[in-house]
Amino acid sequence: MNTDDSPITTDAELEATLERIRHFQNQLVKLRQVETDPDSYRLSASGFLVEVDRMQAAVRAYLSRPTDRLAASA
Repeated sequence: MNTDDSPITTDAELEATLERIRHFQNQLVKLRQVETDPDSYRLSASGFLVEVDRMQAAVRAYLSRPTDRLAASA
């Protein structure tokens, strides 16, 4: 399984990371519904947003690399 500090190396890790992104996004939606103070929202949301950005960068990096099958056909 992918850890927070390592790149995504398998499709299973990709799926797990995509699920984590969805979970964090859902947490942000819930936070928007319950938080009434804009400053508190920004403070609370910032950590989630940083983590989503980090995970999305890892997804982009993984998807930008060809699979062994694609590399072999080149």
